[in-house]
Amino acid sequence: MTINKGTRRTCEKGHTFFKKSDCSTCPKCEAERKPKEGFMSLLSAPVRRALEAEDITTLPKLAEYTEKEILKLHGIGPSSMPILRKSLEEEGLSFKV
Repeated sequence: MTINKGTRRTCEKGHTFFKKSDCSTCPKCEAERKPKEGFMSLLSAPVRRALEAEDITTLPKLAEYTEKEILKLHGIGPSSMPILRKSLEEEGLSFKV
């Protein structure tokens, strides 16, 4: 039995990886750029990329959005919301109502 690992790809930095989807994001590059601290360090790569694409990189900026608006972003699902809510609460902030 052969297991399909996906398509072999090479990123700009020369890392080789396999992807089953059309996503061209290199997992090694994503791991290298993952923050070591702060709320963004708690999030998965797709969630971080979705927030960064909207220039939401701080908790005060995140607090300017409703939960509904954040959930509409590609890459963010309901399972991400508890982490985001808790991070906001720890700073005395919350999503816009």
